[in-house]
Amino acid sequence: MQGVAFRFFTQQTATKLGVKGYAKNREDGSVEVVASADDEMLEKFAQWLHQGSPAAKVERVIVSDYLGSESFERFEIRR
Repeated sequence: MQGVAFRFFTQQTATKLGVKGYAKNREDGSVEVVASADDEMLEKFAQWLHQGSPAAKVERVIVSDYLGSESFERFEIRR
């Protein structure tokens, strides 16, 4: 997914929906997204992730519960 501004568009969409968390590129070429919001906004965000940015080709979205302890103040792009 790298090279198609996926993280940038993900951040824009998350911010618009009030979703907090982050997006970061992984070494295998995939993008990891951690998101925190109410159920309705998370559902809308997940729907967007299945489409992705205009140039993206999303092959699959894997959803799982976040088991970390970090709390988020905004949605950011991480390296």
